[in-house]
Amino acid sequence: MTRLYELVWRELQAQLCLYRALISRLRLHRALTSGLRLCFGTWNWIWRRCYRAASAAVLALLGFTLRKRPAGGWPRRFLRWPRGGPAPAAAHPRLRWRADGRTLEKLPVHMGLVVTEEQPEPSFSDVARLVVWCVAVGISYVSVYDHQGIFKRNNSRLMDEILKQQQELLGLDCSKYSTEFANSNEKDDQVLNCHRAVKVLSPEDGKADIVRAAQDFCQFVAKQQKRSTDLDVDMLDSLLSTNGFPDPDLVLKFGPVDSTLGFLPWQIRLTEIVSLPSHLNISYEDFFSALRQYAACEQRLGK
Repeated sequence: MTRLYELVWRELQAQLCLYRALISRLRLHRALTSGLRLCFGTWNWIWRRCYRAASAAVLALLGFTLRKRPAGGWPRRFLRWPRGGPAPAAAHPRLRWRADGRTLEKLPVHMGLVVTEEQPEPSFSDVARLVVWCVAVGISYVSVYDHQGIFKRNNSRLMDEILKQQQELLGLDCSKYSTEFANSNEKDDQVLNCHRAVKVLSPEDGKADIVRAAQDFCQFVAKQQKRSTDLDVDMLDSLLSTNGFPDPDLVLKFGPVDSTLGFLPWQIRLTEIVSLPSHLNISYEDFFSALRQYAACEQRLGK
């Protein structure tokens, strides 16, 4: 039995090493792409400024001047919103958020919010606001995680804050965005009938879940319900307890730490990760900018 445990554990380690190498290659490609985009964007801005200055000098010699931007901005009929950019502000923010989600070429089905900042306590209100924004733009599944397990220990407090933010930000329209809280093992959870779900995670839902899956598989082999050669990616996926949640498509990592600190290590092998400085007082513009970055990225999935 001990040799069987050792065999299964080595197989898991080998697969994790393979996926980590793949993730490192994908992240290097993303870093190079982002650097080139930033470089060409900067040169484009410099070129436009030089071109305008040269045009103004030539026109000045001819006795003409360039038309200056009005103090109140150009009339609305002259404005063109680029594809993938934020939609014009509507009568109510919820209409703008819904429209913004439709402008993106692709939208994550499952988003992870990972707080890595070293603070006595993260901001429940800021994280709740992020969850409401996710739901408003059309994201179906949201996972909230911090490596200290503060959110999970105070699960009912976070859920109350999410319901409060829904009322404040969505108003009478909040019934269309009702959220189901997937931590059903907590008796204080409020469960609503809807197509959107929020799950609160802690480090025990990461590596410890893989260990439990390995133990379950060994039990199946001991009972001759499975063979040791049956272990593969699909088998491990079925053994991990995800409660119907798909693997995360996008993770927003908040904080200076270059690590997800144990957030679902198996499920994020193909996940796009966007780092932001802090979750405190985060603006909607920063949130939507991360969604635009995800929509523009090319995910080859190892091909």
